[in-house]
Amino acid sequence: MRFRLVFGLLVAALSLSACARHAPRVAEAPAPVARSNLDVMMYGAPAPVSEATRRAEVVVPVAATIENQPYTLDSGDKLRVVVFGQEALSNTYLVDADGRIALPLIGAVAARGLTTPQLSSAIATRLARGFIRDPSVAVEIDTYRPFFVLGEVTFPGQYPYVPGMTAESAVAIAGGFTPRAFKDTVEVSRKVRGANVRADLPLRAPVRPGDTITVSERWF
Repeated sequence: MRFRLVFGLLVAALSLSACARHAPRVAEAPAPVARSNLDVMMYGAPAPVSEATRRAEVVVPVAATIENQPYTLDSGDKLRVVVFGQEALSNTYLVDADGRIALPLIGAVAARGLTTPQLSSAIATRLARGFIRDPSVAVEIDTYRPFFVLGEVTFPGQYPYVPGMTAESAVAIAGGFTPRAFKDTVEVSRKVRGANVRADLPLRAPVRPGDTITVSERWF
């Protein structure tokens, strides 16, 4: 009886030892393999992201932002302000260097950074404070502020804005490209929400008053 007990314990110990030696291994994730352009062509693997692509991904949102913002007023804009029923207040006003217009009765009103509907509302609010009951005010742009063209153009400088202009027509007004000019895109600097924003835009992109268009020099 004792022999059988010892034999059974020995068999159990051997079985446990064998299981321990053959324990299942945990599969390790393979290290990422660098993909070449040939892999992309043959197997459709993701293409490696170049530095130029990374830069383009950063520029695109900026370009979209600079193109889609509403036009805001600034120094140099000449405005036609009409206060209905008040001939003495209805007149043409220039946005001065401080970004304000000076009206009778209410004095200086900040215009910089506002759209024309926002300025209309601001003037009406000021007039309603003891001057005119329920004033109705309309503001429209009489003359836009100028734009600037710099860099590789024949005559860099300041030019009067014409509605509907593109970067290409702005370059043409400045005498066209120089022989060293880069002609695919131009850099446009524009004030957006109080901050200067720059973006590389195609020649067909619209130009706004106050823009600074810079034509770069090509490298070869």
